[in-house]
Amino acid sequence: MPGMQRMMPGLMPLQRPFMAPSPGPSPTQQNQRTEEEDLKDLEVLLSKKTYKEKQNTKTGEELLDLIHRPTAKETAVAAKFKTKGGSQLKEYCTNLTKEDCRRQSGSFVSCAKVHFRRIIAPHTDTNLGDCSFLDTCRHTKTCKYVHYELDQTPDIAPMMAGTLAPPRQIKPHRAEYCSEIELGESQWINCDIRNFRMDILGQFGVIMADPPWDIHMELPYGTMADDEMRTLNVPALQTDGLIFLWVTGRAMELGRECLELWGYKRVEEIIWVKTNQLQRIIRTGRTGHWLNHSKEHCLVGIKGSPLVNRNIDTDVIVAEVRETSRKPDEMYAMLERISPRTRKLELFARMHNTQAGWLSLGNQVSGTRLVDEGLRARYKAAYPDFEVQPPSPPRASAPMDVDQSTPSQKPVASDVSSFSSLRISIYVRNG
Repeated sequence: MPGMQRMMPGLMPLQRPFMAPSPGPSPTQQNQRTEEEDLKDLEVLLSKKTYKEKQNTKTGEELLDLIHRPTAKETAVAAKFKTKGGSQLKEYCTNLTKEDCRRQSGSFVSCAKVHFRRIIAPHTDTNLGDCSFLDTCRHTKTCKYVHYELDQTPDIAPMMAGTLAPPRQIKPHRAEYCSEIELGESQWINCDIRNFRMDILGQFGVIMADPPWDIHMELPYGTMADDEMRTLNVPALQTDGLIFLWVTGRAMELGRECLELWGYKRVEEIIWVKTNQLQRIIRTGRTGHWLNHSKEHCLVGIKGSPLVNRNIDTDVIVAEVRETSRKPDEMYAMLERISPRTRKLELFARMHNTQAGWLSLGNQVSGTRLVDEGLRARYKAAYPDFEVQPPSPPRASAPMDVDQSTPSQKPVASDVSSFSSLRISIYVRNG
């Protein structure tokens, strides 16, 4: 029918539910919301930097950038210690052996990097894998694990083609240097440091010590009590200079205490991250009560106002372990860069520690060898019953710096120290 809605049979007509009109916000609520928004806007506005503050921040950043930027003098000093002609280091291949290198590259020739060769002896069981101690293993003749040695054999393919260059001997070397600073010959004194007369040695710019701390473990050498370390006459050796003190985990706090007792302020700490023969981080070892130690710490103390080269080296050394207690050769080059042309002393040294430019003291060095005439005379006067090895023949070049002793000052020996004159800059290890 006209004017009536059509409906499907059985369905009710669709109707909208009745909804009461929603009341709007009351004037009070509207005023409160507006006040909150105003407060937020005001806080945002107040937190924004003014134009003057922005300019000051920009000026401060530019000033900090200018302050931290190395000066021309610092750049020149750093450049002086860089190896001429670029780095002389040769990288280790990550594939370890030449066979693995050729297999990974799909070539008949291995890369030019350093490789290792597995040592397979009759008693070796390859299923056991690599020895944890590798070249520091004390039982290589009976150890059933796999050991390694440097592989210097040439590749067959280039050898057959006649394009093989003469093989260069790859073997570990002591520190070698290449700059314009000449060092004297090494000197050493066999003595008991606990009661040795330190006052006859003179003053030093750098002291490094690796004390035999009592760590309550069985060690292949004697140790010193804590009180013996505290009472060492180290203050007589320096008025202005740096000391580098190697410490163990237990002796960390004792080392800091000793530095304070000796008159030093601790300013830095060097970390030696230990690697094994295959240049991998050491995960097993013969040290540590609870955890295997993969690093060693060296505390750095300063006394007086020494002249040093800053910001040349980092505080981390990554180097291979060798004999027990032997520290990396990279340390000596670092100290020469930090304090060039100064007298340097090592306490608790062994024969493998004797270095050019250094005087080494310890009860495990072979006799006494002194080149500096002033120091030699003072030693003979203090210890007339002890023999001194004859000095080496005089060198053609002039000595570095000889400090003349005066009646009003303590006698100071000349700058002394390897068995031949070396030239210093950055450490170079062939191979």
